[in-house]
Amino acid sequence: MINQSAGPPAQPGLDSADPALIGRIGAGAVRARDAIPGGRLRRPARPLVLLAAFVCAACGLVYELELVALGGYLLGDSMTQTSVVLSVMVFAMGVGSLLAKRLARRPATAFAAIECALALVGGLSVLMLYSCWAWLDQYRATMAGLVGMTFVIGALIGAEIPLLMTLIQRIRCEDAGRAAADLFAADYVGALIGGLAFPFLLLPTFGQATGALLTGAVNAVAGAAVVLWLFREEPPPRARTLLWTGCGLVLAALAAAAAFTGAIERAARHALYGAQVRFAAQSRFQEIVLSGPARPAVPWAAPWAPAVVEAADRVPPQRTGGPSRVNGPSDPPLELFLDGRLAVCGPDEYRDHEALVHPALAAGPGARVLVLGGDGLALREVLRHSRVRSVVVVEQDPALPALVRADPALSALSEHAFDDPRVRLVVADPLRWLRSDRRSTREPFDVIVSDLPGTDGRRGEKYASLEFYGLAARRLAPYGRLAVRTGPVGPALWSAEAGLRAVGLRTVPYQGEDGGHQCSGRPLPGSAFVLAGREQPVLALGADAPAPRSLTAAGLREAARRLAERRPTGAAAPITLLG
Repeated sequence: MINQSAGPPAQPGLDSADPALIGRIGAGAVRARDAIPGGRLRRPARPLVLLAAFVCAACGLVYELELVALGGYLLGDSMTQTSVVLSVMVFAMGVGSLLAKRLARRPATAFAAIECALALVGGLSVLMLYSCWAWLDQYRATMAGLVGMTFVIGALIGAEIPLLMTLIQRIRCEDAGRAAADLFAADYVGALIGGLAFPFLLLPTFGQATGALLTGAVNAVAGAAVVLWLFREEPPPRARTLLWTGCGLVLAALAAAAAFTGAIERAARHALYGAQVRFAAQSRFQEIVLSGPARPAVPWAAPWAPAVVEAADRVPPQRTGGPSRVNGPSDPPLELFLDGRLAVCGPDEYRDHEALVHPALAAGPGARVLVLGGDGLALREVLRHSRVRSVVVVEQDPALPALVRADPALSALSEHAFDDPRVRLVVADPLRWLRSDRRSTREPFDVIVSDLPGTDGRRGEKYASLEFYGLAARRLAPYGRLAVRTGPVGPALWSAEAGLRAVGLRTVPYQGEDGGHQCSGRPLPGSAFVLAGREQPVLALGADAPAPRSLTAAGLREAARRLAERRPTGAAAPITLLG
């Protein structure tokens, strides 16, 4: 029975403690000391509890998406990490729902405590997992942390709905189906808002770490504080004091973590990328980290993402094939990391980009070129050819070409390729752009160069799929050539060749002459490439460009011959989007 008040009861029969009614909503539901205070608070109480359910559902889904995104970024193989997080989360929610039955006698107290714990664990989850990955440097330890964090968050989320259902019934007794419909409606709409807020608001505006901390603070206020205020008569005075104190401490801990997030990220990045990290930003699509030796300069602010400029410096242009002109031979090179993957190593990057571009532009028409991938280095090699009249560059993440244009070292390394009047930059997903029906993009290209991420399980598999190659082949002129980088020699190379052949192109796999290089003293495997066309392509070098620094026609053909000897005996299967 709820507390008596000056007004009429919320529903006839509730104060009479009818046995059937008690059986439907639980014996504890009619205890006077467990209900909300009487009077004017009775009317807004139910909407406020539904609002708390709405906000908690939004926060819960943000935590889930944070774990999915972070697992794919840190551990690779995003499909596996997504499956692990979702399955463990759903299982843990079932466990939490079962455990909530033991807490139903004091639902407001239990719910406030659960929301405080969820706000703390969920808010700190990104920083804890990132730190675990950076300093432990063990796949199993990070995976165990991901699974454990997911289970704890899922169990706490699973306990919310049963407790909220009990609180709803204590405010106003009604048919269980109607109460469940209202509660689940608020829950599902909240999940929708949280799911949309994560990629479009939290991630691009605040980044993963700060976004999770902000979500935890909202969770603590909307979940714990609101419910604890509404049902403040339920817990004894001492327990009520402890709960309010705990809620305040959680908010203080999240605020302190937010204040030190920059220092934690800097320390972790230094552990991962060395002490020369000088620019880091989380764009909508990826984390971008630039490292290199420090030189004083004026810092710049990226307009496209919240950036962490860790030193107000820039590096001078680097001499390809060796140390920088200004820095000594022991200085670390300029390095660009995309989602933790080394994408550019300044001194030796030209080897891969020369091997990717120059054979494709050696013979046949080459006036119109399409470059898929926007770090500007393959574009630099394309522009060396005098036959090239126009180049379209398609890059999904506008942050990458913006950084290449703004950073003096990257801009010098690309030889200011994006400023060339022959270049047109298109910001779009390459796969989506290729299947666009706009007339301006339906013109055939003489050469297509794909410098997109390889099949590393993170972002690249769709760019090595049969569907992607088929769409690219449709954009080729009759005598056009398509050059693809596939990563180190392995299954990805032979699957890419199988996919290109399946769409009707003839192929020749090859490598650069040296087959590998070093970066910061670390040996790196050389990339493999596939040159494809409607006619059998021949490996050669064009006369309309300066001689490459790392290639000769004879060396290319010899590297291709050695690679052909390593071809597997069984036929490789192409990658498909559904495969």
